[in-house]
Order: sequence, then C-alpha cells, then structure tokens
Amino acid sequence: MRLLKFTLGALLVVFSISTYAQDCIVIVMHGKWGGPKSPYLKVLADKIQRVCDVELREMPWSRNRNYDETYDGALVRLSDSVRSYREKGYKSIFLGGQSFGANASIAYQSVFGNIDGVIALAPGHSPYEMYQMGMNRSLLEAANKQITEGKPEALIEFTDLNQGERKNFSIRSDVLYSYFRPDGLGNMGLSASRFKKSVPFMWVIGTKDPLYRDGPGYAYEKAPPNPLSQYLVVEANHATTPEVASDQVLEWILRVKQ
Repeated sequence: MRLLKFTLGALLVVFSISTYAQDCIVIVMHGKWGGPKSPYLKVLADKIQRVCDVELREMPWSRNRNYDETYDGALVRLSDSVRSYREKGYKSIFLGGQSFGANASIAYQSVFGNIDGVIALAPGHSPYEMYQMGMNRSLLEAANKQITEGKPEALIEFTDLNQGERKNFSIRSDVLYSYFRPDGLGNMGLSASRFKKSVPFMWVIGTKDPLYRDGPGYAYEKAPPNPLSQYLVVEANHATTPEVASDQVLEWILRVKQ
C-alpha cells in the first residue's frame, strides 16, 4: 500500500510501502528551481522507499517559492520536522538532496546536528566561489547595509545562475544575504567543518559535474571522520547523478541503519 501525504505551505510528499511504520525516514530536497517531484530524484526515491519512508520536501529555492524564506528559517522548519519524526518513533533519520538540496543537508548538520546520516548528491551552490569571482559582491554589500539599518525586508533585484541558466529575482535583503554570503550556510566546506557531531556522510559526485575536479578536499574531507562515510564517484552529470547512484545510495542507507 502506498500513502501520499500533502500539507500546505512547504509541500511534503511522504511515501510508505506498507501500512506499518518504517523505522527510518529519508528527507530528500530538490535542487535550485526544482520541486519535490523532481524527475532527477524519482528513481532514487522509489528505491529508498523499499526500506525507509521518504519525504520529498519543497524548499525556498524551488521554482514556485522563489526564495521566500531565509536559509536559517528553512533549516528551522527542517528541525521541526526532524523533531516530529523522532516523536513518531523513527530510529534513523537521514537528510539528503541533489545540488542545492545537498548543500542544505550539509548546512543542517552544521547547525542542528541531530540527524543520523547526510546524503549529498551532486552538491551545488557555491557562494564563496561566486563572491571571489565578483558575482553578487555589490548586491551582498547592499543587502548587508539594509539589514544593518534595520530594513531586512528591503527588496533587491538580482540575477541567479543555475548550471549556465539565468533567472531574475526580486527578494528580501536578509534572504539574499542568507543564501549568498560567502561565509554563510551555503559555504559547504565551512559547513562540513562545523558538523555538530560525526555522522555517516555520503558525498556522490559525477565525473561530468563542475565540482568533480575539486575532489574530496572541497568539503567531504572537512567533515568529522566517520567509518561509515563514503565519497562516491559515478559516471554522470549534475542532473543524472541521483539516478545513476541510486543503487549505491540504497546500499549505503542499509549499511548505516543496521
């Protein structure tokens, strides 16, 4: 039997393959401008639900929400869900995602540290590198000025990038600053180094992904070591990595949850 659960606001889609509660759940987050039903995550989600419940979660960077909440706020909402799942009796809670969703799974562990495994698939969003290239630098300075002056709600126009595509946004100063500041939550290397505790950490990267050339030293090796952590390279691009690696991710989940 399959159960689909929808709630208003942040869209949640929870699958279960039986009428009995699983002892684990995997919260999966989509990439930039995607959504909870991202085709890039379908194959992986279908396989995971054989052994764990799956929540496909809509995040503020989706094509529908357009950065309607700060990064900090999004992580607080995630923590509310994690607490709710603990109260429901889940023994293992994994947090993962593709691209920006992978970024968020790493950021979450650096802030709350109360999950049992991090799954970063084709990690994306690199505000530090963008800042070093001069991208958004003046906008971030303007956003910080508005925040300092007590006007975080002041709107800022900016052009976002996603794998070569461009999209224009008008968002709050505090929202822009939270996602794009070079030393903020979006900095995966910094977030990995700040994990609250050592947990199994799976980093999956495709050979055709822009971050492939940076290797494990980019962020993976900055996290506290764990005997169950894994750095996995697959023959895939940024979009197809979750599907190509789906069997290995499932095997890893089974190994960690034992």
